[in-house]
Amino acid sequence: MTTGTTPHVVVIGGGIAGLAAAFYLKDQPVRVTVLEGSPRLGGKLSASDVAGVAMDEGAEALLARRPEGVELITAAGLSGDLVPVGLTSSAIYTRGAMRPLPRRQFMGVPADMDELAATGVISAAGVARARDEHLPADAAAVPAGDGNAADVSVTEYIGSRLGVEIVDRLVDPLLGGVYAGRSEDLSFQATLAPLAAAARRHPTLTGAVTSLLPPPPATPASDNSKKPPAGPPMFVTLTTGLGALPESVAKASAADVRTNAMVRELRRTESGWRLVIGSAADPEYLDADAVIIATPAAPAARLLADAAPVAAAQLRDIPYASMAIVTLAYRAEDFPAGQGGASQAPQGSASQPPQGSASQAPQRSGYLVPAVDGRTVKAATFSTLKWPHLAAQAPVHIVRCSIGRSGDVAVLQRDDDELAALAAAELSEAIGITARSIAQRVTRWGGGLPQYNVGHLDRVARIRQAVAEQPGLAVAGAAYDGVGIPACVATARSAVAQVVVYLGESIETWRAK
Repeated sequence: MTTGTTPHVVVIGGGIAGLAAAFYLKDQPVRVTVLEGSPRLGGKLSASDVAGVAMDEGAEALLARRPEGVELITAAGLSGDLVPVGLTSSAIYTRGAMRPLPRRQFMGVPADMDELAATGVISAAGVARARDEHLPADAAAVPAGDGNAADVSVTEYIGSRLGVEIVDRLVDPLLGGVYAGRSEDLSFQATLAPLAAAARRHPTLTGAVTSLLPPPPATPASDNSKKPPAGPPMFVTLTTGLGALPESVAKASAADVRTNAMVRELRRTESGWRLVIGSAADPEYLDADAVIIATPAAPAARLLADAAPVAAAQLRDIPYASMAIVTLAYRAEDFPAGQGGASQAPQGSASQPPQGSASQAPQRSGYLVPAVDGRTVKAATFSTLKWPHLAAQAPVHIVRCSIGRSGDVAVLQRDDDELAALAAAELSEAIGITARSIAQRVTRWGGGLPQYNVGHLDRVARIRQAVAEQPGLAVAGAAYDGVGIPACVATARSAVAQVVVYLGESIETWRAK
């Protein structure tokens, strides 16, 4: 470690994890440099104008019930720009009809089979199979009670208990919206951790789901005169879009933040670390006492190939999925009232009132589409309904259509106009809109989402163990503990704590001056 000078920490990666790490280092007596290889900060957080509305191009919501994201926003001085979600009710568009998502469910796993039957999402045979919940013949294949049991896929675990149709038409669409992955590949323990933990304490999966949900609403015969106060919103965003967050965090960090600064090599030295930046023809060398790598798995593996080869090998085993977001703007008067359209669930279902016209259709924040239905659009968000503050910016309705699942290659090779036309055509079929959009934007995220496939938790443990063996080195980002903003921020905090402990002796020396 360098002596007699301020300890220097370099953060590689200017996404939200790297910038959060720089921010959490600001109260330490260290010098911080952030190196981002691309021309801009923020990673998958960015925003731009669509038909006069400031629209996020990547993540557009923040899980508020996990505190790390909101705490960072508040610390960065943006708490006044936080707004709660206005509408959260979603639907499943499957087998040619728009069907309500069961209210009593956790990531698609139902708690109330009567409600499930009323939605029409699952066939009668599928509901009957789910009611007959049981362990498979080979119960040892399912991690029922042992936290150290072998990991299995979401499909293997939930499908063996409740039937594959539950997975295909409910669980897979919800997980696909988060990871752009496929349930037959995704790890049950990594992607549905709360349910996996609850399943160890309850004999049935429906019982485990029930334990994770708030109590059901009071029956009509109950005294509803004293309703419990509404809890905090599940999701929030920023009035300027979450795309505004990276620059604010970077500024608040007071770090030396550089873009177009691609790190090509990371070498261990006697006193710390040496980074090689830029082209091979004109390299720049930068020395650091500690390094936090906050990049996706592939570039992290490349940087760690010599310093931590075991970690590099494990990082190379984390696949990524590509996706695209097609944002469409419609004139307000052209948008179907309540997004009802012609493709609604059968009239008279127990969970949905009869619909004689589009004006009677329920307000929804959007809908999901199961992969088994074979459509291009996997999810659509009615942004100006979900986020009321957006509707005040222009007299339009904005819809975000998500395209791309793990393994989907051909569809994403289409050009922007063709992708937008496909999204508009499927939206028209789903909600009955016949007008043409007045503006469109196609945003592509190549290799944007890490896949938490079977064995992910063990893989991450091996990565962290190998990295921890290298003094002054830590990792952060979406590849490890969650793809959402709060999870990424949490990894940044952990990485900062790790390097601060390592630098402790030098930091205490400077504090004593």
